[in-house]
Amino acid sequence: MGLEITARLRRMLEPAVALHGCELVAVEYFPQGSNQTLRVYIDKQDGVTVDDCERVSHQISGVLDVEDPIAGHYLLEVSSPGLDRPLDGTRDFERFRGREVRLRLHAPLNGQRNFKGLLMGVRGEQVVLEVDGREIELPLRDIDRARLVPDI
Repeated sequence: MGLEITARLRRMLEPAVALHGCELVAVEYFPQGSNQTLRVYIDKQDGVTVDDCERVSHQISGVLDVEDPIAGHYLLEVSSPGLDRPLDGTRDFERFRGREVRLRLHAPLNGQRNFKGLLMGVRGEQVVLEVDGREIELPLRDIDRARLVPDI
């Protein structure tokens, strides 16, 4: 259910975000009872300002009011992706090739659910990481969360 709603929200919100010259980086939905949260990460070439977040928030609020994809009340958060930018989909895994990432799978693979390593890119439907000097392949469809490790 979670993947379906976030994919639907992404398709719904992408055009509204693009109207303001921004890229929709990721959508996260946390359906915790009466404390539901919809978090939308945006970015653009020169970086995102508070004004960008405010304009995009207003724009996508209108879309959400019309489409009404989430039952009940929820908190909408619009922000920049930050230094630990979330990665979403093949495009991001190719774009950030050569960077260190943290990945979490929906379910353990060979007893392990969390991974940290150098992103080598995508092969077919597999994300390739270099971990401790060896390459491992993780099914793209099994990735729950992926984020860049900040270069500090």
